[in-house]
Amino acid sequence: MQRRTYYFTGRVQGVGFRYTVKNVAIQHDVRGYVRNLTDGRVELVVEGKEPEIDLLVDEVGQRMQGFIRKIDHCSMPATGEFDQFHIRH
Repeated sequence: MQRRTYYFTGRVQGVGFRYTVKNVAIQHDVRGYVRNLTDGRVELVVEGKEPEIDLLVDEVGQRMQGFIRKIDHCSMPATGEFDQFHIRH
């Protein structure tokens, strides 16, 4: 299991972006959250097997390509703290 934190930059703070991420995430075996940050980025924290995380981020990138200008991420060991995927406010 792996934990990754992604930061999406661009026109990403609309409610549609977070709901798209959530809807894609629930189709994969991952857990975590997505939320808006005060600096205009969106943060995605996700735990799961590496291939599932890759599929999630690839699909979000394809669906939201016109809104995303940049994606940064970092990896770390999973904590197991999440039991589902949700939008965090």
